Amino acid sequence: MLRLGEKITIVADAFEQNLPIGQYGYIIAYDRNPDNAFDYVIRIPSLNRNFFVPADDIELESIVLKQEAERVEREALIDFALSTYNEKLFRLVMNGELESVEEEEETKEAMSQADFIKQVNLRAWI
Repeated sequence: MLRLGEKITIVADAFEQNLPIGQYGYIIAYDRNPDNAFDYVIRIPSLNRNFFVPADDIELESIVLKQEAERVEREALIDFALSTYNEKLFRLVMNGELESVEEEEETKEAMSQADFIKQVNLRAWI
């Protein structure tokens, strides 16, 4: 449960109240009526209005800013990986597959000398 006076950002409009999605506001009260679908009363200073909203329609501003920063960072890494043809970084950012690529390299390096000679002879025979 969010505290009174916390700065929030509107992320949805479940009850179609014409909430300004993306704008900030402040929690000014809890709605404790169990028969009501709304959880909070928020104040939007730019509209000079109060709204009743459910908890799913709002998010702390700090969390929204953090998610946006992570999204921008991810997009920048993708652009960098594509412009430098860095396949390993691209896989890491897109799928998190860097671990599997490194494991394959480690299994290739962990081959004993006898196995290596056997592989060389097999390839030479073919």
